[in-house]
Amino acid sequence: MKISTEIGSAAAIVGEAKAIELYAKAGFDAWDFSMFAMCRYDWANKCLKENSHPLAGNDYLAFARKLKQIGLDNGIVCNQSHAPFPAYCKEIRGYFKRAIECTAEAGGKICIIHPDNYKSPEENAEMYAEILPFARECGVKIATENMWNWDDNAGQAAPAACSSPESFCAHVDALQDDFMVACLDIGHAEMRGLNTSAPEMIYALGHRLQALHIHDNDKWLDSHQIPFSMNIDFVAVAKALKDIGYAGELTLEADKYLKGRTAEELPEAMAIMAVAAKKLDALMN
Repeated sequence: MKISTEIGSAAAIVGEAKAIELYAKAGFDAWDFSMFAMCRYDWANKCLKENSHPLAGNDYLAFARKLKQIGLDNGIVCNQSHAPFPAYCKEIRGYFKRAIECTAEAGGKICIIHPDNYKSPEENAEMYAEILPFARECGVKIATENMWNWDDNAGQAAPAACSSPESFCAHVDALQDDFMVACLDIGHAEMRGLNTSAPEMIYALGHRLQALHIHDNDKWLDSHQIPFSMNIDFVAVAKALKDIGYAGELTLEADKYLKGRTAEELPEAMAIMAVAAKKLDALMN
């Protein structure tokens, strides 16, 4: 099974091209195309910021092609991508087709597009239905993801779109389209207050599950650390994935593990990430 990882956190330090090269040298087989730089969201003022990143410009497809080639030159492929968010921002939803285009150009097969945290399966289905025909034309599946809100009074996560097995399955099934699939965020499923677990989600999703965001936490906060470093039971996660016949890649989203590191520290940190991903892979064999 291929091991993959998001490139956004490393790209913030050394750029996307160098991040792909370094991940290949660290032992990864694939890369997850993080596209958050396509449109930068100002969370305080709830609007888009000025942005000069290549993904935001007219030559975004050329940039995606360049990254694909850098990966191929280093023996690593793009397996999936992550579109910008939050989905409740109308301006960001206008970039979803661009994200799908870039996924196809880079060679990815699945584009993770967050649901609107506050909408029902039926309401989010309307959003996905608008872009599914385009995604099919591009040969790219859309994956929805389990989300969370925050309860300030309780000091823990609160339900959101896809945060329960029932909601997650309903979001995928609402479209009745084989290009609409699930990406399970392992860490989100284990947050306190959501009353579920990653294995429970995996068994419920079954064939719908075609992509993963893998990271560890203290079973309370959204820590985004490398697997086997905190409290999630990855032996149980691996068993569940094996039991349902999961056939996708093992994609890390341990972006906070790299936060604050220097460019010089990245190779060693990435090698440690690859070891963790391979350990999970070994549990499934």
